[in-house]
Parts: sequence; structure tokens; C-alpha cells
Amino acid sequence: MALFALEHLSFSYPDATVPALDELSLEVERGEYLCVCGKSGCGKTTFLRQLKSVLAPFGQRSGAILLDGVSLDEVPLETQARRIGFVMQDPDAQIVTDKVWHELAFGLESIGCPSPVLRLRVAEMASYFGISDWFDRDVSELSGGQKQLLNLAGVMAMQPDVLVCDEPTSQLDPIATASFLDTLRRLNRELGVTVIISEHRLEDVLAQADRALVLDEGRMMAYGTPREVAAR
Repeated sequence: MALFALEHLSFSYPDATVPALDELSLEVERGEYLCVCGKSGCGKTTFLRQLKSVLAPFGQRSGAILLDGVSLDEVPLETQARRIGFVMQDPDAQIVTDKVWHELAFGLESIGCPSPVLRLRVAEMASYFGISDWFDRDVSELSGGQKQLLNLAGVMAMQPDVLVCDEPTSQLDPIATASFLDTLRRLNRELGVTVIISEHRLEDVLAQADRALVLDEGRMMAYGTPREVAAR
């Protein structure tokens, strides 16, 4: 069974004359690395935000989104918080605390994670991401790339099944971008985390992806392996 399945998904913003998403049907398998691409305004962000109910924009939706065969509308928000990680474009938009250690723990605290488990997961993520030296630093002291890596570590502390990343490197320099994308690849390959990412820097992502989805004005223009999509 696919982790995510979309069945004739369409979405329109209020008062819009054309849909932002138009009859999208596809499946995302567990452990897959999916690259979502297309020109600005093609519907990438709208599509990704449909995959987590609390982030879905206001408007008219039709069709179905299934998580492990269950309608996403029926999956409790706490379950979605644990299973579906989301990394936004702007690193500062996602950070909510003042200290690195607190940011790592924030998501776990929000779902009532027991203290022994919380401490263990925070320590594991700090070690895995190589940010133990930052532990007591103020978040305001970090660079954009460091903040985005912290966001990713905080999301991964929840042990999600899938990471949804909306142009996460758009505000990073080339070195920070390469480091961030390499970390995503490690999470996908080493931990089996499903990755769904939208990107404009396709040369950095398509080589890592298992499949690619090309959107144009909310419609699916191509979907398949990177080689198949490139040929199309």
C-alpha cells in the first residue's frame, strides 16, 4: 500500500477562476524520494500543503488524499504531527523558540512526549545532525543554513514517516544548499524516510530522486523516473 495516494485531487482558491490544482492522481511509496518541479506559480506549494491538514490553504478541494489508505481528513492532527514532517522555505518562519536545545524539543513537548524519551531523541538528533556544539546557543546567532538544518533536526526528532520540503534551500547559499540536500539524502537512504521535495535547482535534486512530478498551472505534465520525465 502506498504511503500517500492522491485520487483526482483538485483545489481552487476563493474567487479563483481557474483551479490551482487540477485532477492530480498519483501514489508515493514508502521510502521514495519524490521531486516536485515546475515554474513559479505552477502549484507546487499548494500541492505540498495539501499533504498536511493544518497547513492546507483555505479554498474548495475535491478528490481524495489517503495516508496508508485512510482519508487524511480522518487522520488525527496529533498523528499527522508525528508522521508528516514539513520544512518551509523561510527558516525563520518555522522557528518558535530562542535556544537550539528547546527548538529540538519543542515538537516532542507539544505532543506530550515523556521526558526520558524526549531527552534521548533530542540527543540522538543533535548527534546525527552534528549540531551538539550548538546545543546552548541562541537561535538568533545561527546562519540561515544552520537554522534550516535545525528545523530539519527538530522535525526528525518526531520520527516522521515522510518529510515534505517546500523549496527548503531557496534562501541558502550554495554550500549550505549542498549540505542540506546531502542530509536529506542520508535520511532517505539510511533511515528510510520518505522525502517529497519541491526545488528549482533541479541539477542538485533530480540526480537523487526516485521519481519526479512536473506541474504546470496545477496540472500533471509528467510523472515518472527522472530519466522518463527528462525524455518527456
